[in-house]
Amino acid sequence: MQYKIPVQIENEDPIFLWLGLKQLAIMVVWGWIWYNIFKALVDSLWPEVAAIPSVIVFVIAFAIAKFRIAWMTFLNFIYSFIRFKVNLEERKWIKWVDSFQAIDIWFITNVDKKSNNEIDVESKIEKINKMWEQISKI
Repeated sequence: MQYKIPVQIENEDPIFLWLGLKQLAIMVVWGWIWYNIFKALVDSLWPEVAAIPSVIVFVIAFAIAKFRIAWMTFLNFIYSFIRFKVNLEERKWIKWVDSFQAIDIWFITNVDKKSNNEIDVESKIEKINKMWEQISKI
């Protein structure tokens, strides 16, 4: 029996207002910050004036929730940016390697190091001769 595997298995399904579960969680956290800013300002200012910083916070929250560059979310992009700035001279970009892991920010691998192993040709020739002897006995 064959099963079809969905092509876009890693895409998040929109739940509410074109936002996935992670994006909704981001909006809830920033919404709590937005509400506290508005509540603190509305006591001392008019509600219209207090709404201005709150709307700015809401726009920033929505931009962070919907942020996606080359399939990287906001946090992965920030991790990569910090790693790039900290390790500016030693950072090597390798094609097809995920280099935006949060755990690897301070870890650098130098791909230019080459091992200086010398090949012992005489031992290789001896092994080949032994192999030919064993093959000839068969």
